Amino acid sequence: MDTVRTGIIGLGNMGSGMARNLIKAGHALVLYNRTRSRAEELQPLGARVAGTAGEAASGVEVLITMLADDRAVEDAMLGPRHALQSLPAGAVHIGMSTISVALSRKLAAAHRERQQYYVAAPVFGRPEAAAAGKLFIVAAGPTSQNRRTTTVGEFLPRLRLQDDLRSLRGGWDHSRRHDSLETPRRN
Repeated sequence: MDTVRTGIIGLGNMGSGMARNLIKAGHALVLYNRTRSRAEELQPLGARVAGTAGEAASGVEVLITMLADDRAVEDAMLGPRHALQSLPAGAVHIGMSTISVALSRKLAAAHRERQQYYVAAPVFGRPEAAAAGKLFIVAAGPTSQNRRTTTVGEFLPRLRLQDDLRSLRGGWDHSRRHDSLETPRRN
C-alpha cells in the first residue's frame, strides 16, 4: 500500500476517528487541533503534533480539514499562521467539513493561485461511522488527484472524485462546471 504524508486539522469526534484509521493504515500524520490535548492523545500511536495549522500543512501531500463551520475552516486555512500558505504547491486540500458554497469557492480560488488542489468532500455520518471507516462522502475535485485521495481514503472507500458535479446534482444545471474543479494555473 502507498502511504501519503498527510496533515489533519480538526480532531473533534469525527476527525479523531478518521485520524486513527489513517494511522492504522500506516500513514505518516501531522495533527493540529486548537485544543492541543486532542492531538496529543494520538501521539503515542505515531502521529506528530503540530503547534499551528500552518505547521500541520507544511510538507504534506494531502491536508484534511474536519472542522465545525465556515469560521473554523477560514481561520485554519486563511487566518494567522494559516495552512494555505504552508501547503506545498501540488498538494491537495480535502475539505471534509460542511461549509458554505461561498467559502468553498474562496478556498478553490486561493488554492488555484498557489498551484494547489482543492477537493470539496463533505461527509455524512456519525462519529461512530468515522471511527469504523464507514462515512459516506460526497467529493468533487479534479480527477487528477484520485490516486492521492483514494490512497488516503482507503479507510473511506467511497471517496472518488468527479470532474464535474453531474452525478451529485440530481439532474439540475448539468452544463456548468463547479469552480473548485479547475486545475491550478501554472505560471
